Amino acid sequence: MMGLGSLNYWGVVVAAMASFVFGGVWYGAFTKQWMEAVGMTPDKIPRDRGAIGLYVLAFVAQLIMAWMLAGVLLHLSLGGMPASIRVGMISAAFLWFGFVITTMLVNYAFHGAKHALTLIDGGHWLGVLLIQGAIIGWWGVS
Repeated sequence: MMGLGSLNYWGVVVAAMASFVFGGVWYGAFTKQWMEAVGMTPDKIPRDRGAIGLYVLAFVAQLIMAWMLAGVLLHLSLGGMPASIRVGMISAAFLWFGFVITTMLVNYAFHGAKHALTLIDGGHWLGVLLIQGAIIGWWGVS
């Protein structure tokens, strides 16, 4: 029986890197809308937030997310469903729908966030998981 030690870590790292790049493209495309949704203007952007630390945090979070998704795909493969792009993307979509967007909807509703913020951030995490699922599914889990 395979444990989490048998994961294909190259696939996990590549998936994290690709989804991190996607985040840059996504938020680059939606910068204006995102700033409006959070009530920020370019002159209000704090310059001392430690931007490098935030990017490191984002990458580590996506690395952990890819690792956990690979673990889910590994367990599915042990149950007879071999990893593939299709299985990876469907699993990623289910995880996003069951855990990510539901959590965001509750948190953002209680925070009083604008619906646009939920759509932008939720769309980002859906894209992240779909990219990771496709890469890990294509690369294989063991």
